[in-house]
Amino acid sequence: WNNDWALSQKIASDLGVAVPFDQVVEKFNEFFLGKNGAGLILREHWIPEAALLKRLGQTGDLAIFTGRDRYELDLTLRRFAPAICFAPIICAEDVERGKPAPDGLIAIQSARPDARLWFVGDTVDDARSARAAGVPFVGIAAGMENRRDDLLSLFRKEDAVAIIDNVNQIETVIA
Repeated sequence: WNNDWALSQKIASDLGVAVPFDQVVEKFNEFFLGKNGAGLILREHWIPEAALLKRLGQTGDLAIFTGRDRYELDLTLRRFAPAICFAPIICAEDVERGKPAPDGLIAIQSARPDARLWFVGDTVDDARSARAAGVPFVGIAAGMENRRDDLLSLFRKEDAVAIIDNVNQIETVIA
């Protein structure tokens, strides 16, 4: 599942409770964002080492294609990477079809027609989006992932060019 809201609605449905999508979003955001920004979002951990994105930004452009809405992404970037420039940033509301559709990656390709792109992600929807866009995919399958073997298999089936345990290993792949 690449969309927390859709997953939450599916869990409710599986438990025999039909909840309209907009109510799922509202309740989810109540927990995730919290009141006055004091929600579960504060438990997010930033995985890239402090200098990783700065180094990558010195050798190439950084872009983002995410299934998050912009307001959520902005909260995270302001908190963890305020000095890092990402351009373009493609969020859920910027594309008609979200992952696994390639729309966001195609938008990045259009904005950077001469750039060599790599898409780094940790879900099979990320891999499928990359494959559909013709962009090399680097999968992240953390050692602590509950169903890591399944994820590794799915990444291989989607033609991942590499699979790493942690985003901090990305420089070894794209060097």
